[in-house]
Amino acid sequence: MKQRIFIAIHYLELGGAEISLIGLLHALDYSKYDVDLFVYSHRGEFMKYIPPQVNLLPQIGAYSYLESPIKEALKAGYIRLAFRRVLAKIRYSRQKKELGNLDDYSSYHITAESVMPALPSLEKFGEYDLAISYLMPHNYVLKKVKAKKRACWIHTDYVKVWIDVASELSIWNGYDHIVSISEDVTESFVKTFPSLSNKIVLMPNILPRSFVESRANEEAEAAKAAEQMPKLDGVINILSIGRFCYQKNYDNIPDICRQVLEKGYKVCWYIIGFGSDEQLIRDKIKESGVENNVIILGKKSNPYPYIKRCDVYLQPSRYEGNSVTVREAQMLGRPVIVTDYPTASSQVEDGVDGIIVPLDNRGCAEGIAGALEKREKLSAIESALKQKDFGNASSIEVFNRLFE
Repeated sequence: MKQRIFIAIHYLELGGAEISLIGLLHALDYSKYDVDLFVYSHRGEFMKYIPPQVNLLPQIGAYSYLESPIKEALKAGYIRLAFRRVLAKIRYSRQKKELGNLDDYSSYHITAESVMPALPSLEKFGEYDLAISYLMPHNYVLKKVKAKKRACWIHTDYVKVWIDVASELSIWNGYDHIVSISEDVTESFVKTFPSLSNKIVLMPNILPRSFVESRANEEAEAAKAAEQMPKLDGVINILSIGRFCYQKNYDNIPDICRQVLEKGYKVCWYIIGFGSDEQLIRDKIKESGVENNVIILGKKSNPYPYIKRCDVYLQPSRYEGNSVTVREAQMLGRPVIVTDYPTASSQVEDGVDGIIVPLDNRGCAEGIAGALEKREKLSAIESALKQKDFGNASSIEVFNRLFE
């Protein structure tokens, strides 16, 4: 008999965790597994890439309004959910005032704890051999799904986020497996939760090269990329992709770009993505006087032609678990520059398949300028990338062992 699998994720918008889930779904052996995918809100560019073998479960109202504006939840009649979310906002505000260091991670966790009573059970879908919570918070799959075994994924550097350890420990303890996407992510998680080390399973993100390359060569999207990211004589096109949030550090791109320009290098830095920091980034662009050099392209359902077209892919993050877009750029043979966030060396071998530069703005600008000065080094990195396999297809063997 096939194993029944339940997988939950918030939505399938542009993001590293979302595309890594698509990679996993495309790598599964459907002669072994029946997969039910529960996307809380059926939205996002990656919805169309769900494999046909996957059974997409219907939206359930309360879940679909977990991250929408509270007013919309009220209009839709989910009064209890809206009330619980208001309570979560009050609790978050109080804790932030007291502690002063709360972030998006803590907000998600506080909200999850608050809204649980307003969410219906998912046991109507039956019992599963394995239930997977692919993205935090992991409360919902633990409390609402009937399953013989449970696994949850960790995608972030836990040293860099505020965590109420005592509150979260009971959630993590409810899972049989905690799947980590890199050794550095494991290390930071175990520092925070040492008692959970025996539950960790290392399983790097699966990104099929054929999937990435085929999307990079889509003619219509390639034409859009050529129009929006033109190749101008003497101008180096830099690209960054991700959510506009504190973690990604895009608010510092304008100042870094200004410093690179002042060193005499002609660059145009494009940013693909969306998020709450967009206005902040636009303000910083104006403040730094780089309106013609830092260009926000917004959301793209297919960013791969843009990656393929850029001269350098740059990830200026303050912290990462394991950046999917860095891996995608490497797959497409683009020289990668990343800042020296704590997990950078687990993904980029400095000078071999990418370049690591300092995180501070001045050091970052100097590192970028140094890389652009040594174009033969970038060419050598491009050649090295063509010889490497970044797909992590062997991770599917680790997935198969979750049932043992």
